[in-house]
Amino acid sequence: MSQSDDSVPTTRPRRSRRRRVLIGVGAGLGGLILALGLALLILMGYFHPGNAHAYAVAGVEPLPDSPLQGHRVLFLGSSVTQGHRGESFVDYLARRDGLVAVKAAVGGTTLTDDSDQSYVARLHRIDPDQSFEAVVVQLSTNDASQHKPVGQPLGPGQDLASYDTASVAGAIEHIIAYSRQTWDCPVIFYTGTKYGSADYERLVSLLLDIQPAWDIDVLDLWHDPAMNAVSPTDYKLYMMFDGIHPTRAGYKLWWTPLFETYLTERLAR
Repeated sequence: MSQSDDSVPTTRPRRSRRRRVLIGVGAGLGGLILALGLALLILMGYFHPGNAHAYAVAGVEPLPDSPLQGHRVLFLGSSVTQGHRGESFVDYLARRDGLVAVKAAVGGTTLTDDSDQSYVARLHRIDPDQSFEAVVVQLSTNDASQHKPVGQPLGPGQDLASYDTASVAGAIEHIIAYSRQTWDCPVIFYTGTKYGSADYERLVSLLLDIQPAWDIDVLDLWHDPAMNAVSPTDYKLYMMFDGIHPTRAGYKLWWTPLFETYLTERLAR
């Protein structure tokens, strides 16, 4: 006698339903990952018109008679000095002016010495036998956004170990003192352009308070009238959504000319 239809196992339809559920979940997760990846690329500026290939460093024509040709400069900073896809004003200066630039820039890092990637730690790993005509240091926005201790400046004439590098003031002074002792060259700090941050504005004020005692140069983009007078249309092209990071167009057309003029006056006179 054959088995009735009622005795046929019913596991196959259940497996089929489970498989459809898993496929649906997988498709949903894949779509979510794709959407998150696309959002991340947008946040990183990959589709920003200011980061178009037309503004890339490779398209810059060298200036054969640039007065900056062959001058050696160390640039110490975080993501603003690093630039979009590794291209910042430093690279435009190297390409256009023949500046011999050593770019020691790591995104997300701070002046305050809280890791082996801090400004202070990386500065000490640079070969002291190299020669530089200037050390250019970015006043990092990361110290502001991470609410690092501001501290109080001590002024020049102290032993290097006396400067509290766990504070912004101490790190700035340590960098100045170490750079002068090691390379006997000018130290130039630069700030970011103005954006909505009272914490960063406080660090800009701190730097300007430190400046006269140490007789350092400060390229103050925060208060620069010409930089702040850029039109809203140009600003959208020149700056990323966060108001901190310039685009390729911003570096090429907005920041580089200012640094070019400043460094020419400082180094080629």
